[in-house]
Formats: sequence, structure tokens, C-alpha cells
Amino acid sequence: MAKIELIRKGAEAYLYKTYMLGIPVIIKHRISKEYRDKVLDYRIRYHRTILEAKIIGTLRLRGLPVPAVLLVDPAKAILVLEYIEGTMLKELISRDIELSKRIFMELGKYIGIMHSESIVHGDLTTSNVIVRQSDNKPFIIDFGLAHYSNDIEDQGVDIHLMLRSLESTHPKHVDVLFKEFLKGYTSVRGEEYTRKLLDKVKEIRMRGRYVEERRLKKI
Repeated sequence: MAKIELIRKGAEAYLYKTYMLGIPVIIKHRISKEYRDKVLDYRIRYHRTILEAKIIGTLRLRGLPVPAVLLVDPAKAILVLEYIEGTMLKELISRDIELSKRIFMELGKYIGIMHSESIVHGDLTTSNVIVRQSDNKPFIIDFGLAHYSNDIEDQGVDIHLMLRSLESTHPKHVDVLFKEFLKGYTSVRGEEYTRKLLDKVKEIRMRGRYVEERRLKKI
């Protein structure tokens, strides 16, 4: 039997690395929540497992670099995914800013295509992009919060999350990397829609600041 290694404990799922037919894979197991009704908990994990597999499959058909789904067991809330050997984008930025600029332009194109398919990632950060070791291709991972939506608010949240991720981990590179990201995004979605989206991102960020200011006043 192949060794199974726990590599990440998330709020919604545990990730394990193992081998299937000699190929490295990731097993994603959505964990049960004890505070939820058992029937409701089962249904949520069942349907979210199916939705995640469906979204990844849709993006693969559109040619986006995402891990292949190798097995789906919704009854056990398990996905078996292709293992991508590489470096987290969050770590790469600190080592190679020029390569990171190219990757951010590519990533902008990929997210533009994703949004044109009415899919939002839901947790778009530099920790959820793996740069493949063999060819420096960025792979988008972890679609646990992904869903279908063509609402500009939902798509704006994706962009806001990526921008906030950059600000918190690589503040001195925010401007140049986000500029490259927007170049790629605009090449897919066009200037008019991108402008509208950025206006929505500004609105989302202003709401966040307002809530934070109110919270601090209460302390």
C-alpha cells in the first residue's frame, strides 16, 4: 500500500499526498462539521464535492492549467487530483520577480477566461497558485469555494482577494505585479469590462475599510 502523507489541514478539507498506480496524487477529503445536522452536513459535502469536480472539469476543457480530477467519490466527500510538482507563487515572488511578472500576466488571462465562463474561484491568492517546476507554468488550485456566477460583485471579490494577498505578503511588488495581472485580464475581457470590474473592486475595498474602522472604534 502506498504511503499517505497529510500535507495540509484546512477549515473545510484535509489534503493528503499519496500514489495511485505509481503516480503522485492529492486526496482531498471534505471533513464533517459536528455543529451541523448530520443530514445537512452530508448533503453539503456531497454537493460541494460534485461542484468542485465539475468546475475543474469545465476549466480543463477550456484549456486552463488546473489539476486533473482523477476520481470523485461524493458519498465520501473525496476528490483525487493530479499532483502538481512546483513552487507556490507566494514563495516564487521573493526569489524571481521577473519570472513572477510573466506569470502574473498569464494568470490574469486565465482568470479572465474563468470569469468569462461565469466561474469565480472564491479564494484567489498567491498561495493557491502553483508554478510547475518543469516549465514554470502557473496552475490554479483549490476550488473548494468556487462557484458559478457572472455577477460583477463576485468576480470583483476574486480580484480583491488577489490584490489583498499581494499587499499582505509582497507590498513592495504590488504595483508592478498587479499591473501585469490586469494586462492579462484585459486581453481577455476587454478594457470596458475591466474598468467596471476595477470600480467594483474599489467599492469592495472601501466597504472593507469602513467595517474595519467601525470595529476599531468599538474596541
